Amino acid sequence: MTTFRTVKTRLLLLSALCLSGFAAGAEPEPDAQEILRIVRIAQASQHQRLVGTLRTGAKKIPFTLAIDGGTIRYEFKDPTQVIQLRLLEKDSRLEEITKGGTEKVSAARFDARVRDSDISYEDLAMKFLYWPKAVVEGEQIMLLRKCWILHTEPASSKESQYSKVLLWIDKQAGALMQAEAYDHAGKLARRFKVLAGQKVEGSWILKEMRIEAPGTGVDRSPTYLKIDGLEK
Repeated sequence: MTTFRTVKTRLLLLSALCLSGFAAGAEPEPDAQEILRIVRIAQASQHQRLVGTLRTGAKKIPFTLAIDGGTIRYEFKDPTQVIQLRLLEKDSRLEEITKGGTEKVSAARFDARVRDSDISYEDLAMKFLYWPKAVVEGEQIMLLRKCWILHTEPASSKESQYSKVLLWIDKQAGALMQAEAYDHAGKLARRFKVLAGQKVEGSWILKEMRIEAPGTGVDRSPTYLKIDGLEK
């Protein structure tokens, strides 16, 4: 609860800063790195076990999403696979948990698909939330929510399969509403778009998201990620 209040306080302070800029006749200039930090805090502010489904065409893959502060774990069955994301202070760490222990997912696997979906391991790692190059490019309303649009880039081209990622971030909740990732040729490689949200135990969480990979050269249906609710 304390973390959630901290997120709301930081967002209100940023909003107040924007409003004061308008009153003075100046354009608001929220700090992009501070917004990214708020997104990381918002991502890590929940403690829940949720059930959901990944669907690509007729193929459906159930999974459990376990959120425990800064640790987000995706648990799959048939075959069993556990992918764990740890949101640290200055970087994220994506790991795979097996019977033999916990092993870091190497950068060589980042462009591989997770469970044959349109989501890559790099997408799950959410490295773009830590990239040093970030600017606010404007504002837009998504699903009736006012959002900042952030332009982020990795420190070097060797760090990512993407040259840039555009982020649409909910001003009030700090939630990621949409992301567009571009390859090094400048073409759209992946798009993540929230289609619906829901409230679970008083907190706003994702209900459904569409993931498209138009730049991968694969002719296939989009992937839909749906959260059904709390694990029973």
